[in-house]
Amino acid sequence: MAMDKTNLLASQILQGVGGEGNISKLENCMTRVRVEVHDDARLDLTRLKTLEGIKGYLKQGDQHQFIVGPGAAAKVVDAMRALLRTTDAPVQNDIARNKASAKAKYSAPMSGALRKLADVFIPLIPAFIASGLIMGIINLLKRPDIAGSIATDFPNILGLLAIFGGAVFAIMNILVGVNAARVFGGSQAMGGVMAGILSSPALAQITLFGETLQPGRGGVIAVLLVVALMCWLEKRLRNLLPESVELILNPLITTLITATLAIVILQPIGGFISDGIAHGVNIAIDKGGLLVGAVLAGAFLPLVLSGLHQGLVPIHVELIQAHGSNPLLPILAMAGVGQVGAAMAVYMKTRNARLKKVIKGALPVGILGIGEPLIFGVTLPLGRPFIGACLGGAVGGALICYWKVATVITFGISGLPLALTIISGKVMLYLAGLVITVLAGFIFTWLMGFNDPEE
Repeated sequence: MAMDKTNLLASQILQGVGGEGNISKLENCMTRVRVEVHDDARLDLTRLKTLEGIKGYLKQGDQHQFIVGPGAAAKVVDAMRALLRTTDAPVQNDIARNKASAKAKYSAPMSGALRKLADVFIPLIPAFIASGLIMGIINLLKRPDIAGSIATDFPNILGLLAIFGGAVFAIMNILVGVNAARVFGGSQAMGGVMAGILSSPALAQITLFGETLQPGRGGVIAVLLVVALMCWLEKRLRNLLPESVELILNPLITTLITATLAIVILQPIGGFISDGIAHGVNIAIDKGGLLVGAVLAGAFLPLVLSGLHQGLVPIHVELIQAHGSNPLLPILAMAGVGQVGAAMAVYMKTRNARLKKVIKGALPVGILGIGEPLIFGVTLPLGRPFIGACLGGAVGGALICYWKVATVITFGISGLPLALTIISGKVMLYLAGLVITVLAGFIFTWLMGFNDPEE
């Protein structure tokens, strides 16, 4: 998206949402401009949905989300913020602030909790993507039919690449601890310290209640539990302690109390939960075969629409921490691949020039695993193509689950690039599943049809 187009779109969105005085919150994710407003009545959604560059629209809770595509979302929000800085923003009055606060407090508590969970892990996505792709490159270099004798002739290269690719997993708990403290409203450094205590190798030298302690037991689940407690305690002590000694005594008391409860109670609980998650998912995928794969992939996009998919993020991380591979992600990836097939069918059938243009722009990124422009700009507004895409995804998910395809990455990659991170011996099966899913999504959508929009 050229800079002049970016600025134009930013200006148009600002006008469409009622001007800067109506904006209470402005942010972006990888593909969406996210806006919360004081008064929904001032939004011109009809005009906003037809803007050049807007590929789709979704509302989650109080948040209006405009899909503009990968890379473009951050540029548009930066341009909007620059426009906001050029004028004097009116001061929000107490009534409006209290109203917004009450709406945030009492609306969709489950969605709010899952959004916090996502906020902990989403900043880690670039690190996960880099690590997964590096591990995929290592797998390719180890194969003599692809890389010849590189593995034997240059072992130090592979050794360094392994360090590059494995670093994020070595400090995973620390990163989660820091992010969780930020999200839960505590000291980020203290969050990192709590995770460091749980991960310390020295724990293995200590026996408590007749059992040797296990460093890192409970993985990110234990870290989340401990940091949540730490933030709660830190905030309470901040209010209770005199200001003159709070800076010194608060971190001391918080560390001693939280760390003790962590080792004695919360880490064992976290271990029990994480073991249950890892074993439960693996058993379900292992024993459920075609049916479990179809249900997981077929139901994933409806979960995305509701925001409930964010609850799956710690499960992905737990699977990698427990087993070194993730069988869940390739199954769920088929949901987005089904959208590609469905969008191709719509492109072949529609006579709407604007819809064809949207599909042409969204298909390449859809193949690369970013399906939001296709979902919200094409299949979901048309209705039946979205169902056809979900059914196509279910076909692919069933096959991927039956073939026991797994990846070395937690989350963050989908579509064709995920093939680079699939475990050895399963890459061709993943690619076969991808092709079959595209075909299934195409066929279901073609047979079900849709009402071709005039506008």
